[in-house]
Amino acid sequence: MGSAWGRRWFGLTAGAVLFGIVVQVLVSANAAEGFFQTTSGRVFNVFCFFTIQSNLIVGVTSLLLALDPNRSSTAFNTLRLTGIVAIIITGVVYHSVLRGLFDLESWALVADNVIHTVVPAMAVVGWLVWGPRGLTSPRIMKLSVVFPVCWLIFTLIRGPIVDFFPYPFIDVNRLGYVRVIVNCVWVAVLYLGVAAAASAMDGWLARVRSALAAAERADRDS
Repeated sequence: MGSAWGRRWFGLTAGAVLFGIVVQVLVSANAAEGFFQTTSGRVFNVFCFFTIQSNLIVGVTSLLLALDPNRSSTAFNTLRLTGIVAIIITGVVYHSVLRGLFDLESWALVADNVIHTVVPAMAVVGWLVWGPRGLTSPRIMKLSVVFPVCWLIFTLIRGPIVDFFPYPFIDVNRLGYVRVIVNCVWVAVLYLGVAAAASAMDGWLARVRSALAAAERADRDS
């Protein structure tokens, strides 16, 4: 029962990601105004946001879990933890810092709510309830850092070239590299803190599940 419901939830999460990103791409492609003048430029820029990439990782890993809830490998375990940590940070940073910066309406508002609120909530609920458990380790936690580091390097190289930064706190043209580095350090601390907390929670939930399973077996045998 739990596995069946978990697979359904993971499938719904993947569907929510697909819906949110498709709507966002269509909104950006058809935008009458924007920083990038071409449709291809606007669409490509959508996928340069940490939010979109975090949603993609969550969507792919959720789809894989919907197909096989017992999936486990170094690559998958790393992507699973990366997606959960990144999507938590996406939700926290957006709702605490970035939400008031945008005045959206119509389908743009729908996409915004899905990728910043609905998907983070569904991803966290799915991970807490159905896991899968036991996929984290110190090595997996270290490997999960690869994604945000690569995204940051790409963004800081691309930003000055196209004169566009997806988030104001990494705008080196306006803030300078020293301020941006300080901001990135704070984000790194947040990321590592969430990753460590997720790893600890995963271990605790795995132990609780094992204890409950042992108690159930003891009840059946008595």
